Amino acid sequence: MTVEYCVISIGALSHNRLWSESAPVRTSHSTTTLVSDGGRRILVDPSLPAVAMAPRFNERTGLRPEDVTDVFCTTLRPVHRRGISAFPRAKWWCSEAELEWFGDRLRGLADSADRLQSEELAAVQDDLRVVGRFRPAPDRFGKQTDLFPLAGPSPGGTGLLLTPSTQTIVIAGDAALTARHVLEGQVWEHSEDAEAAIESLRSIVEIADAIVPGHDNVMFAPGHW
Repeated sequence: MTVEYCVISIGALSHNRLWSESAPVRTSHSTTTLVSDGGRRILVDPSLPAVAMAPRFNERTGLRPEDVTDVFCTTLRPVHRRGISAFPRAKWWCSEAELEWFGDRLRGLADSADRLQSEELAAVQDDLRVVGRFRPAPDRFGKQTDLFPLAGPSPGGTGLLLTPSTQTIVIAGDAALTARHVLEGQVWEHSEDAEAAIESLRSIVEIADAIVPGHDNVMFAPGHW
């Protein structure tokens, strides 16, 4: 059986500089995708709040949250895992580099507790508990589903490369924000490493026939119209 994917929820940016927006005008959420490969159902970036994530998942697939075997986050930034609590039975994964980077970032904040308000410290501690459930992802989830490192937006940002017999699909996370960003060769302005982000975007365009952006609907890659 070939690998299949289904977009569960189309993401959006809080503000889009390509639309001349310089400050948040909407709630940001990432695109959520279900990948089915063999006996595994891998949910990528569950971003809607848990109370909305579960019914939306059922609306798009006919499945229940307990049918998800794995949750994979392209980055550990909170917007990409907002609804993860709806999938407590699944294994939670991200890249090892992302886990180390984000964990160090949270621990640094917790160590600065004297400079945080009590509410902020509680939020950091909650984040540490959630991130503590994640494990370094395997290089391959199935015969046609591989990790695809996409550093730049975050140091350990990682997408998924799907390779069915007829095309190549990249689930890109923040390495390809929206279709227009891809078409104009633009990367996220808040990338940790802008040069690495540009290289990651180039690698996506070179290899992919179709792209699932981090905050937009699936698109054909440039040159594959």
